[in-house]
Amino acid sequence: MNKLIYTLALGLLIASCQNKKSEHGEHEHHQPEKAPTEQSDNSKKSIPQEAHGNVGNAHVSINYHSPAVRGRVIWGGLVPYDEVWVTGAHSATTIEFSKVIQIEETTIPKGKYAFFTIPGQERWTLILNKNWEQHLADDYDQAEDVIRIEVTPETEMPLTERLTYTIEDKGEGSGAIRMSWEKLSISLPFKTD
Repeated sequence: MNKLIYTLALGLLIASCQNKKSEHGEHEHHQPEKAPTEQSDNSKKSIPQEAHGNVGNAHVSINYHSPAVRGRVIWGGLVPYDEVWVTGAHSATTIEFSKVIQIEETTIPKGKYAFFTIPGQERWTLILNKNWEQHLADDYDQAEDVIRIEVTPETEMPLTERLTYTIEDKGEGSGAIRMSWEKLSISLPFKTD
């Protein structure tokens, strides 16, 4: 009887060790991972993204988390109207300018800023804030705003499943930062020297 118990225990121990090896990827052959499909990509809640571009002599970098629509009501639903929004997900979306820029009549020093918006049904407020290192809008303080401007969003655009930022060079030192998501797009115009 003791031999039987010993043999069973030894067999379980060996099987357990083999399972642990395979869990850690040792002694297994893996097929190369396939690129995520649109469907599997959109099943993720949000993914980290970057956008880079040059306008005039300035380089612009944007770091953000990109949520997907996933069939949800975005404007006035997931993203409430008339509340400060991180304009992405998780950490504050950051915009970094390598040179001094102008937004309307305001000079913005080179550096990194948090980009917030206040979505409205007709007009949006776009905000650059000094405190770029914050979670969502939890620590947002209007006193740290560098600039606020109002814009009219473009609506009835083709569907953009994932929130996306682009940097547009319009020539002669003029450019814009564009955020598109769902069927809406907003643009922050700026100029360089």
